[in-house]
Amino acid sequence: MQDAIERTKEYVRRNMEEYKDATHDWFHIERVWNTAKLIAKEEGADLFVVEMATLLHDIDDFKFNSHETAVKSAAWLQSLGVDSGTAEKIIHIVENISFKGSAEQNKIQTLEGKVVQDADRLDAIGAFGIARAFTYAGYKNIPIFNPSVEARENMSFEQYKRTEGSAINHFHEKLLLLKDRMNTKTGRLMAEERHNFMESYLRQFFKEAKGES
Repeated sequence: MQDAIERTKEYVRRNMEEYKDATHDWFHIERVWNTAKLIAKEEGADLFVVEMATLLHDIDDFKFNSHETAVKSAAWLQSLGVDSGTAEKIIHIVENISFKGSAEQNKIQTLEGKVVQDADRLDAIGAFGIARAFTYAGYKNIPIFNPSVEARENMSFEQYKRTEGSAINHFHEKLLLLKDRMNTKTGRLMAEERHNFMESYLRQFFKEAKGES
């Protein structure tokens, strides 16, 4: 099992080099991987499934691929000889981990999937979440802030895929929603401080936007 994890690490490193978006690079994968291992141990999840799903979770990301199924992940797991039952659990996580709009139902069902999703969402909030939000906006040429464009609510997947508005709107359309969508007790505890940090940042942001000290 450890050999499969080590080989997957190298496979993912190579694949992530194709993505030009710095918010979805190997360092993001590594942070999520470390957080997922911590949560998995606290929650008693299958560590192999958690580690493999975490390492592969962005390989088939809809934002960077024309497909929306875990095509690359499935082929890689088959090449490793991972048994079909375990591979299905990993693929289910990879295909359903992403936030796809506030109106969309979360399809993650297993404890392992909940652990991986929490770890990924934790990297989307707090200090790194703020940094990633603005980095992704720059990558997509989205404005930092446009006070004339309101944040969207109850978005479908199709609406969410359309990158509109501003980086600040993204906080209200996704990032500030994640604390209450954590799946595990450990994830919820970890999310509190990061969520509070974002709220503090936004208070200061809007003060400055109004020209206040």
